[in-house]
Amino acid sequence: MMTSEEIQVLTAAREGLVKRRLEVARLISETPLPSVEMAEELTKVLRAIEGLDRALNEAGHPYMSKSVVEQAKA
Repeated sequence: MMTSEEIQVLTAAREGLVKRRLEVARLISETPLPSVEMAEELTKVLRAIEGLDRALNEAGHPYMSKSVVEQAKA
C-alpha cells in the first residue's frame, strides 16, 4: 500500500512528463523534417507516463486531472 506522499510524488512526476510530452510534440510540429530521435524521445515520454499510470492504478489511485476532480466535486 502506498502512502499519500508516494501518490503525490507519482502524480507530480506524471504531470511533469505531460509537460515534457507537450514540449516534444511542439518541437516535432515546428520542425519541417523531425528526426527519428525526436520521435523516440516522444515514445519514451509516453511509455513513462503509461508506467506511472499503471503504478497509480495498482495503488488504487488512478490519475485524474484537476479539472476532472473539480467537476466531480461540483
